[in-house]
Amino acid sequence: MSIEDLADWLSETPLAYALTDSTWLFGTVEAVHVLALTLVFGSIALVDLRLVGIVEPSRDPRQLLRQWLPFTWAGFALAAATGTTMIFANPSGYFTNFFFQGKLVLLLLAGANMIAFHFIASPRLMTPGALAPRISGAVSLTLWTSIIVFGRWIGFTI
Repeated sequence: MSIEDLADWLSETPLAYALTDSTWLFGTVEAVHVLALTLVFGSIALVDLRLVGIVEPSRDPRQLLRQWLPFTWAGFALAAATGTTMIFANPSGYFTNFFFQGKLVLLLLAGANMIAFHFIASPRLMTPGALAPRISGAVSLTLWTSIIVFGRWIGFTI
């Protein structure tokens, strides 16, 4: 099945019709997506800013992770669900959109950074002067900011 075939199939589903025929459904899904992404970015930013050394340098970053990671995952699950739902409204438009494609690549890179953080940087969190946590935090902030920027541009370019 090609991307075009998938887009055609998605655009003929009941969800696609509901999103395009309703005056309020797509906007509601989009609003929930933005709120979920705010939760993701906000919780990640709190930890990343600590890792970089900008805020609360005396606070144990492991405590911040334990405190905020459940919010990050909950927000991410909701953002993924609503983001996937929005695709149904115009699948061929999304699949061929540069900013949508870029956002997906950035999400993959953010996932790779998260894996690297847990295996490389996390064991060094309490090592004074460790560079790996700082780099991981800076990369994470950059990637998530870029994800938001690319996501915002999707709506202007579809």
